[in-house]
Amino acid sequence: MPPVTTTIIWVAVAIIAVGLYLSWTAGRLDRLHARIDAARAALDAQLLRRASVAQELATAGVLDPAASIVLYEAAHAARQAEVEQREVAESELSQALRAVFAEPDAVEAVREAPGGAEAERELTHAVRRVPMARRFHNDSVRAARALRRHLAVRWFRLAGHAPSPATFEMDDEPPALLTADGSGH
Repeated sequence: MPPVTTTIIWVAVAIIAVGLYLSWTAGRLDRLHARIDAARAALDAQLLRRASVAQELATAGVLDPAASIVLYEAAHAARQAEVEQREVAESELSQALRAVFAEPDAVEAVREAPGGAEAERELTHAVRRVPMARRFHNDSVRAARALRRHLAVRWFRLAGHAPSPATFEMDDEPPALLTADGSGH
């Protein structure tokens, strides 16, 4: 085989290998973006569930009036927040939940009310799932950002015109009394 033919074959193999790598990387980036979308939907669902349960508790009449108002307003604000204010509103709901359920008396009042044990269980599950959903979302965002920083991704514009994904930063610490023993009891 003449040396020119061998060189052409090796160049073609290299071009095919680079093409396959770029195609695989673009597919991986696309899958990461899809995972971010799914994680964001799951996070939104958990945040909505937490706000809904908090709002139900606030209107159930089992908490003292001041705690009910604080909790209702924070939950309502979280549910109605615009995208750019969502992190702040959700953080304020976390703070309101910790303030309302800082004392064992509030937790006991909820437990002793008709249907209270179920309401407490729902709230406990909701406040525990938000940090997990947020962590999963933010981990997906970090993975996509790391891949987008690779030289090949930038040079060949494999991310297209998609905006860089953003993490969801909020105070998501649950009330200690609701999650202290792992069951909410």
